[in-house]
Amino acid sequence: MKAIGYYKNKPVTEPDALVDIEVPKPEPGPHDLLVKVEAISVNPADVKQRGNSAPTDGQARILGYDAAGIVEKVGSSVRLFEPGDAVFYAGAINRQGTYAEYHVVDERVVGPKPKTISSADAAALPLTSLTAWELLFEKLGVQYGTKSSREAILIINGAGGVGSVLTQIARRLTGLTVIATASRPETIDWVKQMGAHHVVDHRKPLDEEMRRIGIPHVKYVAGLTATDRHQQAILEILKPRGALAMIDDPDTFDVVKFKRKSLSVHWELMFTPTLFQTPEMDDQHRILAEISALVDSGVIKTTMRENAGKITAENLKNVHALLESGRGLGKTVLSGF
Repeated sequence: MKAIGYYKNKPVTEPDALVDIEVPKPEPGPHDLLVKVEAISVNPADVKQRGNSAPTDGQARILGYDAAGIVEKVGSSVRLFEPGDAVFYAGAINRQGTYAEYHVVDERVVGPKPKTISSADAAALPLTSLTAWELLFEKLGVQYGTKSSREAILIINGAGGVGSVLTQIARRLTGLTVIATASRPETIDWVKQMGAHHVVDHRKPLDEEMRRIGIPHVKYVAGLTATDRHQQAILEILKPRGALAMIDDPDTFDVVKFKRKSLSVHWELMFTPTLFQTPEMDDQHRILAEISALVDSGVIKTTMRENAGKITAENLKNVHALLESGRGLGKTVLSGF
């Protein structure tokens, strides 16, 4: 089958940073689905892996997490899906990825693709939806479906992939006042489309920006990028007994400063269940099924911003370069081989 991979960690400007390859078609394990991939999307996790995770034994590393496609074959213990089902999912960080014509994935982290949108639109959603859902409802402990609240959430980097979904979920499935950060005219417009009540500029001190809009303190902060740079402002913004949840990778982060206000600090990584084969792994199947239903009912919309064409090494390098530039907006997808 066709696939796109890499043999050495190289800058995206190098011709062989990602290459088109041919590899054997995989076989599903007991809990696996073999999926014919129709569309994928690219995440910052892809870029981090390409730059930091060196392939072993001379074998190419195939990247990619988000995918939408059709189940072709199922493993002996599969109970949730059957051949012919349309699915979407975010895969696992410790297995070969979705930059391939066929991909194997544990059924317990797969959801039924929304019926009302294309595979390309669906491929934009799984990783970011799982991250946003787990961050908001599991880590921060916000009540799903409770529409009356006096509290607010600040989402740092509201126009990114996770921020775009988190803004929608927080606005439409909770009673929180949603404040998202953005700095360019196009990103400000985007986060408003996603449902933000207010937008503040992350290029300026966030505590000053929050005072500007008349909401100096919030109970929740979602640190999606540059959390270390905004740490002091976050300390000022959070109410006593408030909570911060992060997904980024700061070099250092001093949690001791959060003690005086009795603040809780949480990490969110949606790959943890598959990395450690946790008993609640199939929660991700249920979350994706819920996201699918919310899309089909019009509550949540795709965050696909651009279709970059066919799934090739050259097109993927262009998307990786866009993400590395820090000027990404929503999600970029690729479809077909």
